[in-house]
Amino acid sequence: MKYYIIAGEASGDLHGSNLIKELKKADPHTEVRCWGGDLMQAAGGTLVKHYKELAFMGFVEVLSNLRTIFRNLAFCRQDIQSWKPDTLILVDYPGFNMRIAKWAHQQGFKVIYYISPQVWAWKEGRVRQLKENVDKMLVILPFEKEFYRRWDFDVEYVGHPLVEVIDNFLSSPPSLPETSGSSPIVALLPGSRRQEILKKLPVMLEVCRHFPNHRFVVAKAPGLEDEFYNDMLNPHPNVFSVRNQTYALLASSKAACVTSGTATLETALFGVPEVVCYKGSPLSYQIAKRLIKVKYISLVNLIMDKLVVKELIQDDLTPENLKKELDELLNDPGRQQQLRADYKALKELLSLGGHASANAARSIVQFLSHP
Repeated sequence: MKYYIIAGEASGDLHGSNLIKELKKADPHTEVRCWGGDLMQAAGGTLVKHYKELAFMGFVEVLSNLRTIFRNLAFCRQDIQSWKPDTLILVDYPGFNMRIAKWAHQQGFKVIYYISPQVWAWKEGRVRQLKENVDKMLVILPFEKEFYRRWDFDVEYVGHPLVEVIDNFLSSPPSLPETSGSSPIVALLPGSRRQEILKKLPVMLEVCRHFPNHRFVVAKAPGLEDEFYNDMLNPHPNVFSVRNQTYALLASSKAACVTSGTATLETALFGVPEVVCYKGSPLSYQIAKRLIKVKYISLVNLIMDKLVVKELIQDDLTPENLKKELDELLNDPGRQQQLRADYKALKELLSLGGHASANAARSIVQFLSHP
């Protein structure tokens, strides 16, 4: 079978590469042409475009690169037409992939979507477009199956691909030489964007002085220079930092303060007690509150459908509240025991008796063999 796979971000490259490996196991005649990155190429895909050429974040950046985006869309359509794959596999990246899905469906190509856009959080109306243009939807969050059912769209839940990524990492985790010492580590994951870090990291750092017997380690964002962090970190003698070592940091940590997003789920899968921290500008927060229709901001709580990890949001994110929560996570055995039980249940729910990539590959091969 000929598979044309499109991923437009680093996470899509990672999950796409694991999918390619499993497709090769499930289908010995696998040929892959792809948009992605080094990992998908290393897994055996013929790389057409690197995601670094595609990643435009934010309204202004997208607007200023519209010509490039439309040129990429046109090139993608032309490349698909000339290669004539048996199926198109779209990995998340909705702004681009939903446009390609519509065109590919009109051209008569089979369209499979792996890792659904988060239409359950906002812009629910996009479900109609997905239902119309996607032949097979493979979702990675258990509640997505029920969400789509309400739209009369039958999708398949295959588990979450981060489970296997973290399992593989934990089989031989590296140490953290930059923070050598014997005192317990608390991880600080303040996010990747300059503005969100400026809102949250100072609150996290204010708490450090109350825990002098712990080392606090900040995971720096790949795209931000050291100078950006220095003024914030320098006054705190028990604060260190790492770059490109977030998983090694989590594997070594006793607790974590984590910005909302995928990092909250990664932290839970490492078994690290965490408190979720979110703070935006007052205007951005009020807009988001009206647009986003979810009960919790943490994926851990959304998946478990209950408050597993504490969420300190906006005005609740204060040094006093964070100190109290961190103290419980580090020193309350009852709280730690409950978290371990909830994390175990979470992992079982996301594992589905196997790994997502293998489940997805089997489902794709079966779907194409028996249309």
